Amino acid sequence: MRLVHLDLKGAAPRVSYLEQVFPLLTQLGANGILIEYEDMFPFKGELEILKSPYAYSEEDIEQIQQLAELHKLEVVPLVQTFGHVEFILKHEKYHHLREVERFPNSFNPHVPDTLALLKSILSQVIDKHRRSAWIHIGADEVFHLGEGMDSKNWMSHNRGDTGTMYLKHIKEVLAFITTQYGGLRALMWDDMLRKISVGALRGERVGTEMVAPETLVHVATLASVVPMWFASAFKGTTGPAQTWPPLSYHLKNHLSWLKVMQALPRLAPLHFQGIVLTGWQRYDHYSVLCELLPVGIPSLAICLQTLVNGGFTEETKRKVLDALGFQSMQLEQSTCEGRGAFPGAEIYHMVEQVNGHLKESILKALEEESAIKGWFSPYHRKHQFGNPRNMESFGSKVLKLHEDWESFVHDLRAHLERVYFPDMVEEWMEENINPYMDQLRDLVRDYR
Repeated sequence: MRLVHLDLKGAAPRVSYLEQVFPLLTQLGANGILIEYEDMFPFKGELEILKSPYAYSEEDIEQIQQLAELHKLEVVPLVQTFGHVEFILKHEKYHHLREVERFPNSFNPHVPDTLALLKSILSQVIDKHRRSAWIHIGADEVFHLGEGMDSKNWMSHNRGDTGTMYLKHIKEVLAFITTQYGGLRALMWDDMLRKISVGALRGERVGTEMVAPETLVHVATLASVVPMWFASAFKGTTGPAQTWPPLSYHLKNHLSWLKVMQALPRLAPLHFQGIVLTGWQRYDHYSVLCELLPVGIPSLAICLQTLVNGGFTEETKRKVLDALGFQSMQLEQSTCEGRGAFPGAEIYHMVEQVNGHLKESILKALEEESAIKGWFSPYHRKHQFGNPRNMESFGSKVLKLHEDWESFVHDLRAHLERVYFPDMVEEWMEENINPYMDQLRDLVRDYR
């Protein structure tokens, strides 16, 4: 299986955009999607507080699954059950469930309310995904586990360590899933398990399938205990504020995984079941947005086709270019040339313009134009005086620059609004456009 990760804890696309993207995913070689809903799920009742104002409706969730089914994409919902639960623990109502009172990252596994809440969350998500054969329970990066007073007391009274405590909670979550939803298979990330001995894992019989070991040694040891998946990345791993995916970096990541897969027959009876191509949209609930999905599609196309074809040959490259409507690509420069004919291609090109020209052209005008520095300094602007002769020497150029970028920003906003909800559009503009445009706007206002 080749699952494409849709991380909805930031920049969740409208369903109308997913409708355009799903056929492309299938064409490129995906046969499933891993959906990390977080606050985009339409929680009801007591849990309604967890919903984003722009959360999908129940009808949206159904439509997403129907579209996936239409394009032969298996749907795997992901619900974080231990760490990365800021979207839950940020609410005052759930502060008492934090492992460490100051931090909203991780659950305290010793408070009975924690498991009760998780059962409620899992039930609502699973009940809306009755056609899914898998549920992903996250369980990665449980920061500060063992640092809370309840955990310290538990470890001292039970002669346990954080690994034992971690497994105890995971087994309780899995026991609920098995009891309530027999036949549903569970997936989880493996990073916390790497710190636990194989002997301890064997003794515990975890009863889940594992995603994402980093080395062949981990693959061989962990897979002797649980079935194994792998996880790569097509975007969202090279910096929390990254706006453009480095193509060669992500390609190399997949070529490395292919080597691991080719070595698997020597590790019999190991059998791996699939790979998740992760595409993080935020590093956590509080971080800024990283690369947008339309901007990441060329990287995703390269990575999927590399997996399908067992390498990245000239033929693979040609297939990617044809599928995306590009003429050529420069992997080391992370650029693709041509108009592009994939969903969101306009956003791809416009973000490229923002990265390559917006900041540079505005800062150049503000900082390198000698007439501005000499006759229209912050002092001149504060006290509102200047020599018209010298001001006119740079005025038309600055006004034209302002007019051109305002027109561009207007078009970019329109394209973003077709794909995304208003909160995301505002956030992306605030982070990537306004720091530079506001300087230019202020200069033009003072000039006028």
